[in-house]
Amino acid sequence: MINFNGTIVSQDDNILTQNRAFLYGDGVFETVKIINNKILFLEDHYFRLMSSMRVVRMEIPMNFTMEYLEEEILSVVATNLCSDSARARITVYRNDGGYYLPQNNTISFLIHSQPLENALYEIEKKNYEVDLYKDFYITKQLLSSIKTTNKIINITGSIFADENGLDNCLLLNDSKNVVEALQGNLFMVVGNKLITPPVSEGCLNGVMRKQILNLAKKIENLDVEETVISPFELQKADELFVTNVIKGIQPITQYRKKSFETNRALQLLEKLNEMISSA
Repeated sequence: MINFNGTIVSQDDNILTQNRAFLYGDGVFETVKIINNKILFLEDHYFRLMSSMRVVRMEIPMNFTMEYLEEEILSVVATNLCSDSARARITVYRNDGGYYLPQNNTISFLIHSQPLENALYEIEKKNYEVDLYKDFYITKQLLSSIKTTNKIINITGSIFADENGLDNCLLLNDSKNVVEALQGNLFMVVGNKLITPPVSEGCLNGVMRKQILNLAKKIENLDVEETVISPFELQKADELFVTNVIKGIQPITQYRKKSFETNRALQLLEKLNEMISSA
């Protein structure tokens, strides 16, 4: 028997009592976008998921192929009647048993989806203000670059942003350099340079980050760099924007007293939509 919210119930009535993702954050996940029954950047998502599972020493089933994953995601999306435009999340977690040391490394997975209003990416023309989040820091290690179910820094940072009337916060690593935003990778435009922190600084190895880097390298007179960004350098930027697979590109318009342009963000968004439409 267990106590659940003040009521004594059978342990069998609550699946969370042994779920390792719930108890220990022993899980990894991917969030994907679907347009016209097609998963965008499927290969990148699949290989990042496989890499994440290997990093945390999960056993990858023989049938866990990219084709299998695609079929399972699209079946949920079709059942929920949102194949035209949707987001879906697949969470992979180690099976029940053990404490810190699991009894085995086999896995189960959960996929859920919900409709999205817009198929192609759009930028809302609104003020988008950010500031630094300094209560906790990201460590410069491999675990920081994958998507695990331990996102407590992002959660507390989101609460901080909401309490202070901010749209987002920028996270720092243990060297006090700017790493990423709460919901995506960070890019900075200074003159003819597009700069983003390297993965070695502790930022997520983002799928959309990869797409933007590839697109930016094809733009004439735009130099692309993966280099460290200090908080001081944010004040000197012409543009700042955040990227993730669901939103695409979100320009930052205000950081403290500094306002920013959105020219490069709009240019890259146009190229991103062109690439998706022609795929």
